[in-house]
Amino acid sequence: MNREAGSVSIVVAALAAMILVVGLGAADLAKALVAVSTAQSAADAAALAAAQELALPSGREPAYAASEYAARNGAELIECRCVAGTLEATVRVRVPVGYLSTLGGERIVEARARAIVDPGS
Repeated sequence: MNREAGSVSIVVAALAAMILVVGLGAADLAKALVAVSTAQSAADAAALAAAQELALPSGREPAYAASEYAARNGAELIECRCVAGTLEATVRVRVPVGYLSTLGGERIVEARARAIVDPGS
């Protein structure tokens, strides 16, 4: 009787487990990268909306405009430094990544953006 007859199935099982872990890691990385991109896009849009409201006031608060544009882009506005009378808006937004299988638990991504209106343009 051959003693090494079952060793191939152990190698195949180990290889399948390794492929599964690598696949889950790649899916988690892709999910995190999408969240980072979404957060930065939302921060950029929010900063531009607040800066536009500072430069060309329509009667809304710049922070409200920033919050609206952050929400439209799938983010939550955390902070808006946009003082009336200035031409600079700095925002910080948060986007949930969701559950990551390899790290476990929920994760959150934050992004910042700054927009300055050039009055000479």
